[in-house]
Amino acid sequence: MDCWRDTYAGLIPDDVLVRMSERRQAVEWRRTISRPRLAERVLVVESAREILGFGSCGPARDSDLPFGGEIYTLYVDLDRRNEGVGGTLLQALFTTLVHDRWDSALVWVLSENPARFFYEAHGGRLVAHRRERLWGSKVRQLAYGWQDLAPAAEGRAEHPASDSD
Repeated sequence: MDCWRDTYAGLIPDDVLVRMSERRQAVEWRRTISRPRLAERVLVVESAREILGFGSCGPARDSDLPFGGEIYTLYVDLDRRNEGVGGTLLQALFTTLVHDRWDSALVWVLSENPARFFYEAHGGRLVAHRRERLWGSKVRQLAYGWQDLAPAAEGRAEHPASDSD
């Protein structure tokens, strides 16, 4: 909850963040994890019974874009940011998608979310944008994509070319 409140403060309506409850989120995640018939995969990074981060992935939900897989969520404990947990988790999600036979993937982020720089640093290229009604207001989202997951799954993310290349 703290991760959401910290990340999305000022980006989504305050009342959405205030109304969030750990109990409701736990119920939702239990439901997601307990439905093995769905293609969504959930990964957790933990250490000594402490959850450092978690993420989920599966088939792309937007069939209009040429990406087979999608990173649905990726969250890192506030106290563990900038320690490599996010990169490790992202690589594990890519590996999972490759294992599930998805050779490309994307992730949608709110346009003002600083996490977009994380995805850029890990080789994600801006591939689409949209405005979507979420939480009672229209929000702008950006999609970052990876056309070839094999290098990323092996920890060799291809970085966008610079102007000097």
